[in-house]
Amino acid sequence: MSELVTGEAVALELRPARLPSRALAALLDVTVALVAYVVVSFGLLMATASLDEAAQIAVSIATFLLVLVGGPIAVETLSHGRSLGKTACGLRVVRDDGGPIRFRHSLVRGALGVVEILLTAGVVACIASLVSARGRRLGDVFAGTLVVRERVPVARTGFLPPPPPWLAGQFSGLDLSGVPDGLWLAIRQYLGRMSQLDPQVGWAMGERLAGDLAARTGVPMPQGVPPAAYLAAVVQERQVRESRRAFGGAGGVGQSGIAPVHGPAGAPSRGAPVVQESGAVGGVPPAAPEPPGQGRPAAPADRIPPAERPATGFVPPA
Repeated sequence: MSELVTGEAVALELRPARLPSRALAALLDVTVALVAYVVVSFGLLMATASLDEAAQIAVSIATFLLVLVGGPIAVETLSHGRSLGKTACGLRVVRDDGGPIRFRHSLVRGALGVVEILLTAGVVACIASLVSARGRRLGDVFAGTLVVRERVPVARTGFLPPPPPWLAGQFSGLDLSGVPDGLWLAIRQYLGRMSQLDPQVGWAMGERLAGDLAARTGVPMPQGVPPAAYLAAVVQERQVRESRRAFGGAGGVGQSGIAPVHGPAGAPSRGAPVVQESGAVGGVPPAAPEPPGQGRPAAPADRIPPAERPATGFVPPA
């Protein structure tokens, strides 16, 4: 990734195109240009068969300049840096500051491209691209341009597992203002790839991240809670707060923990945050309590024996 600074002091992160993709794009462009040159030359040769030898040589030179030199220059200028080969490879020619190229940039690139690509079979262009830190050939250096990749692969993000239901609302009082963005990103990456890690390595990494998060919040991690479950619950609490701040507390009960509040007449009004009870998952209210004297009273979530807690998927290593 290359960082370019525009005239307005805005930093742009662009990915310069390297030699393999540039060579493939140049090969496609040269092939199309040569085919067009052969077709045009054959047509002009048939049309100028009655002229003398000097006139035919002049027509051949003009055809070479117009098709093999002027053609690529016109295409790059009109398409703002996207020739046929560059379009196929997902590349574009831009200025050093990230802006679109103009005719003068294409003219310099095309003029030097005759020597770099056509007359030397691309040897000079390959050497210059390998030596340059951003993969530029001599035409790019003198024209002040850069070939960048437009189609950048996007990394897939893993699925973030939800926290156990018995941890819902347990961390609503945490102060998350001191947690840096880098730690949040590390936690999300860990939760998304937790299933791909070795159990021992994943458990140790979760403990380290949980310790860092507890140190930033100032509240120690609860005893008996797996590190991955603790991290997932805190991440969900952060998402709940962001949802409340973004939507003003509106919405239904779900992962955001927000439900509509009904007035005296039963009409819904503005949403207000609610705390889900133990056992309420995905906005479904818990079952009605048993009548007095039937069954034992419900115990708080933090006092339920681990054997009776619902399965969460966060299983400690053997």
